[in-house]
Amino acid sequence: MTLSDLSHFFAEHWMLMATIVGLIVVSAFFSGSETALTAVSRARMHTLEQQGDKRAGFVNVMINRRDRLIGALLIGNNLVNILASSLTTTLFLSIFGANGVAYATLIMTALLVVFAEVLPKSWAISATDRFALAVAPLVRVLFFVIGPLSSLVNMIVRFILGLFGVTLTKGSEMLTAHDEIRGAVDLLHREGSVIKADRDRLGGVLDLGELEVSDVMIHRTAMRAVNADDPPEAAVKSVLESPYTRLPVWRGSIDNIIGVVHSKDLSRALAEPHAAPSTIDIVKVAQKPWFVPDSTNLKDQLNAFLRRKVHIAVVVDEYGEVQGIVTLEDILEEIVGDISDEHDLEISGVQQEADGSIVVDGTVPIRDLNRALDWTLPDEEATTIAGLVIHESQTIPEERQSFTFYGKRFIVMKREKNRITKLRIRPLGGAAAATPPAE
Repeated sequence: MTLSDLSHFFAEHWMLMATIVGLIVVSAFFSGSETALTAVSRARMHTLEQQGDKRAGFVNVMINRRDRLIGALLIGNNLVNILASSLTTTLFLSIFGANGVAYATLIMTALLVVFAEVLPKSWAISATDRFALAVAPLVRVLFFVIGPLSSLVNMIVRFILGLFGVTLTKGSEMLTAHDEIRGAVDLLHREGSVIKADRDRLGGVLDLGELEVSDVMIHRTAMRAVNADDPPEAAVKSVLESPYTRLPVWRGSIDNIIGVVHSKDLSRALAEPHAAPSTIDIVKVAQKPWFVPDSTNLKDQLNAFLRRKVHIAVVVDEYGEVQGIVTLEDILEEIVGDISDEHDLEISGVQQEADGSIVVDGTVPIRDLNRALDWTLPDEEATTIAGLVIHESQTIPEERQSFTFYGKRFIVMKREKNRITKLRIRPLGGAAAATPPAE
């Protein structure tokens, strides 16, 4: 083909070629818009809409009808791709004859993959929010124009799938909102954008609805309380020397909690004229106890504490027997970690050894150990580390007996009656192993 023939060809077909190029650009617009609008941050768009950004409002309207949005974009994208391919085939047939079909197929495949798929989608995914806001006004027009056709297509698809026993449910999500937030926080932590302390606090808030009072309460075996039948001087001394400001008061049996004494109320009583420790009736100073079931989840219990303006509750099981006490501080510590003040006793339940092992008291909660050491020991079936060993071994181990599970070596160092009081935990070098029988 001579230069004159080439000029004549372009002069004759320039409009057709320009149309093909324009269709490829429109196809790139549809592909990039689909990627940006399906990957856009809903939280970011909500914030921008609250700040008055109308384009963010358009995005929110469309992503709330995601099936209709994707359907409209796919219909538009397929229309322009098919039209561009047909025009290119017509053009090449006039040049190369029957071979033009093969040439048109190869060239259009390359052009569409590079310029109408990979390039716009890569651009959209690298600047998702900005891209989505930029295309929102135009896509909104297509959303309302092609949307009804998209809805019709979706109805046909659902009908056809229904013939094969496949049901598409609207609004079904694989992850709950809490799971999505937790996953995002964990991902940001791994990328270094969120520090461990912040991750633990956010995780603590999300876990409140999944944990029960029994998971964080102070068990009755570790609970400090005042015997109402003790001499007044002994009862007053127990309250004033305690590191806690509130103590349960019992009579006859620990299962018979008759009140909760506050050190401030006791101080007021002692400040009265002619008052002395020997004349103080600890029962009269105490307030009425509040009993809560051990199955109450922490979110409800926190709301109850705030609503009643009470800081301590007595935990009972389904038979009404006292299991322990739970305080507002216990729940807050699930969010912010350990809260210590100048009157708290030093916690020595976890000790790091020179050989890399950890010596822990059996009563140390699994969640506290996980948070402190960034471990992932399960806490669904047991609350304390001793309970985990008993649950996994299906027995009450003897001293010096050892077990291996969850990638850790557990050695029983001390046992009192049926309670494991001290354990040594040594992380293994390999991957977590399945729980074997006791050695």
